[in-house]
Amino acid sequence: MSEHYSERELQREITELETKSATAARLFDIRRIIGGLFVVYGVIVTIAGITASDADIDKAQGVNINLWTGLGMLVLGLLFLLWLKLRPTAPPPPDVVPAERDE
Repeated sequence: MSEHYSERELQREITELETKSATAARLFDIRRIIGGLFVVYGVIVTIAGITASDADIDKAQGVNINLWTGLGMLVLGLLFLLWLKLRPTAPPPPDVVPAERDE
């Protein structure tokens, strides 16, 4: 059983698919994934640095390395998320249909 689509229905369906594709591309943008992971790990490592014992700090020659590394990871993750917010993924340009061109 074959279905016959009019040109308008076919164009509408293509537009819907392009919209879904652009939404999926924004959802799985690599900046969101990297930024989110750095923020989560940064929080964990920062908490480990805040709760570090004196023995742990002495092992690192007096530097609370977990605290500084965690704060650095937090900053990096937040920069990735800020970059995503300021420069979102651009939607693909619409294709020009030959019948609609001005000649």
